[in-house]
Amino acid sequence: MQSDAQLSTASLNDKADWDAYSLTHESTTAYHKYAWLEAVEHAYGHKPLGVIARHPKTQKVVGLFPAVFMKTPFWGKQICALPYCDVGYGIADNAEVLQDMQHFLHTKMANAGCRKLEIRQAESTPPGQDIQAGHKVRMLLSLPESSDTLMASFKSKLRSQIRKAEKNGLTVTLGKTPELLKHFYRVYAVNMRDLGSPVHALGWFESVLAAYDENCIVSVVYKGDMPVGAGLVIINGNKASIPWASTLREFNKLAPNMLLYWSLLAHCADSGIDTFDFGRSSFEEGTYKFKKQWGAVPQPLNWQSLGADNKKLGSDTSPSTSKFRPLMESIWRKLPLEFTIKAGAYVRPYISL
Repeated sequence: MQSDAQLSTASLNDKADWDAYSLTHESTTAYHKYAWLEAVEHAYGHKPLGVIARHPKTQKVVGLFPAVFMKTPFWGKQICALPYCDVGYGIADNAEVLQDMQHFLHTKMANAGCRKLEIRQAESTPPGQDIQAGHKVRMLLSLPESSDTLMASFKSKLRSQIRKAEKNGLTVTLGKTPELLKHFYRVYAVNMRDLGSPVHALGWFESVLAAYDENCIVSVVYKGDMPVGAGLVIINGNKASIPWASTLREFNKLAPNMLLYWSLLAHCADSGIDTFDFGRSSFEEGTYKFKKQWGAVPQPLNWQSLGADNKKLGSDTSPSTSKFRPLMESIWRKLPLEFTIKAGAYVRPYISL
């Protein structure tokens, strides 16, 4: 069943209406703010293709679907909703509008000769239905009205781990200054090199901070004058997400990650944020348990790649699942840091993850 909504590709003229709608929708995320599309275009030149749906008579916004057109030298043309983050599916007044917007994007994809439409959707889990081990989820924490209340809600073991970082002489600074961002970037770049992954350019993060303005915060943990942990949070209304958090491995015994996350959670709680998105993890694996200890609960993610015939593409079409990935990661870990920073600036814009 189709809706009677009027659909169009959003532009800067729609930004105020777009953000007003995304600010209050129950399924919104920090990535649904128009700032994400602006940052992608400014930093990497990818064309925003966000869809905005309006009521035909009142012109009131009834839905939006953020998306980006990406032309890559490796994998051809595609539309991604959304690149560089965990979730970016449409939000709307009803399912009919949502379906129409996805169809609108699929038509755009076919007309542009794109190889695929990539969508990243968060799903609700019916009561009593289990999540399979290894399934990708995002971890969400409901925040109280103050950091004091939040700290009091933690188990004693978690509180002691936060205090451990402070007893180990670690300090933390929050802000958005260029110097703080450079300290964040240094920790991020080292961590990503050690993980075997290409880094975003510093300019990407500068674009994110410029686009989100007061709706973002950087936290850096120090051992003396040395940055040893860092994270960046973006905000949309009362929703916050942490797309990037890193620590230096040789300092992990000092628990910088505990102080890092506590500083950001405390800031968000005291700033009126009611939901904190820890980001993507594999259910019951790896970082999942770290995020769970803070009280975060899983929400399943459904990432799909749709071809020209609107059918799901096999997982082997995704570069992230390439059989060569382990080898590439192993080689990347051994490269000099400055080389990985320069190389990442050329490669990372075309990797949608």
